[in-house]
Amino acid sequence: MKKHLHLFIAIAITAVALTSCEEADPIQKETPKITLHKKAAEILQADNALAFELFNEVNLLSEEENIMISPLSISYALGMTYNGAAGSTLQAFNEVLHFGDLTTIEVNESYKDLMGQLLNLDDRVDFSIANSIWYKKGFQVLPDFINTNQQFFDAAVEEVDFSDPNTLELINGWIEDKTNDKIQDMLDYIPGNAVMYLINAIYFNATWKYEFNKSETYSGDFAISGGSSHQVDYMRVSGNFQYTVNEEFSAVELPYGDSAFSMLVMLPAYGSTINDLIAGMKIEKWGEWFENSRFTGVQIDLPKFKYDFKELLNEPLKNLGLGVAFSPAEADFTRITAPGGIWISRVIHQSFIDVQEEGTEAAAATIVEMRELSAGGGASAIPFKADRPFLYLIKENSTGAIVFIGKVGKPEYS
Repeated sequence: MKKHLHLFIAIAITAVALTSCEEADPIQKETPKITLHKKAAEILQADNALAFELFNEVNLLSEEENIMISPLSISYALGMTYNGAAGSTLQAFNEVLHFGDLTTIEVNESYKDLMGQLLNLDDRVDFSIANSIWYKKGFQVLPDFINTNQQFFDAAVEEVDFSDPNTLELINGWIEDKTNDKIQDMLDYIPGNAVMYLINAIYFNATWKYEFNKSETYSGDFAISGGSSHQVDYMRVSGNFQYTVNEEFSAVELPYGDSAFSMLVMLPAYGSTINDLIAGMKIEKWGEWFENSRFTGVQIDLPKFKYDFKELLNEPLKNLGLGVAFSPAEADFTRITAPGGIWISRVIHQSFIDVQEEGTEAAAATIVEMRELSAGGGASAIPFKADRPFLYLIKENSTGAIVFIGKVGKPEYS
């Protein structure tokens, strides 16, 4: 893991001499080297600083035994996003990414220089870096933003229909292709108010009041505490439900029959565990927890159950100082779209590594998801996907009497 974290550092500083195994050549071949101009070297140093800080944050956040991130992938995805930031948001990017007094053009030229040299360093190493920008059909993107990322990040740019289910497959297919199928099904859903994805890839179910439609049941991953994932069948229903979100959890209430009873599904907040949620459950806190509940449109994805490293980087990046970029009220991305009103909703990172006798295969991808404030005409459905251990309560609604309470850590259905 540490070796992977230092991959591009090692390439840039020492590299490994390749000698022939077929004959004893007394003349050692020249070690492949990168010659970076001063500003590109500063970007590399900035990436290294981000690597250690971010890895520490992820390590503190995650309960996984095995952790792996690609600082290079994260840096390139955020680097493209940086080109759309302005004001205090731009300042935050500069500080978190350690750009110091580098100008925007120097930053971009340095990313281009570094990528070009990494890709052409060693003919015996299959190494690729790919960038792409996907934006919602009809969303007005400033030409300068597109042109800059095409010129300096060699970004593929696609205007697509985010409401078309095939678009999810299209984006995931691009990631799979660019990572030799090692990073699969990375993007789980496209929210109704999503407007853009900036991506880097490096090669490495009494009856319900509102029934789930069997035809929409699909198979997906459920993250199990301890580091593995488990394949489950997800049921999906969309409509207006009681929904709650706070710093400790998000929750949705699914009514039975005529709504006398309901199931409350509580999903721990990212960075928290089901055990933390259970430990924090106290009667004096219960009313406070749900005082901000609202009746709103929600798309619910819930695994069927009878009794298998991917991480959301929002909190680590906020902890490092990028919180303004995640704030709908404060984020300034007017260099992406003139009216502004968009913010980073998720930064998703996924990685893979295989180390064995013959060598190492690794891949990583980073997705920066941008959303916009919902326009008039109704709010977008809020996604609620119970894809990790969750708590549920079946209760009588007039009194609040809890009839059943359970924890689902590994859904099973047969």
